[in-house]
Amino acid sequence: MVKPMPELHDLYAEAEKLKDAGNNDQAVTLLEKILVTDETYVLAHLALAVLLGKLGRHEEAVTHGERACELDPNDPFNFTALSVTFQRASQGVGNVADSQRYIMLAEQATATAHQLQGRM
Repeated sequence: MVKPMPELHDLYAEAEKLKDAGNNDQAVTLLEKILVTDETYVLAHLALAVLLGKLGRHEEAVTHGERACELDPNDPFNFTALSVTFQRASQGVGNVADSQRYIMLAEQATATAHQLQGRM
């Protein structure tokens, strides 16, 4: 994985501070700005998955969680985080079919994380 440019690291740290202060919308804006500069910044995708889920923007959250896994498919943490994103999405969608689909995807992501950890 390529190391992020220092200025992107600083922006990410600022986004974390905004998130910690409860300024989720501002943190999302800053994280999206990072991705305009470097679409491969995995931490920004992971953070967006969490924040967008909290904001009820589940489809976008899932997209960022999946992208983090695409960018770094050998890190079990990414799949664990994706599983949590799917679980939250399953609780936030309005219909049973989507909820069940997200639960199935959460289970698959967890299985992938376990496989990467050598637990299967």
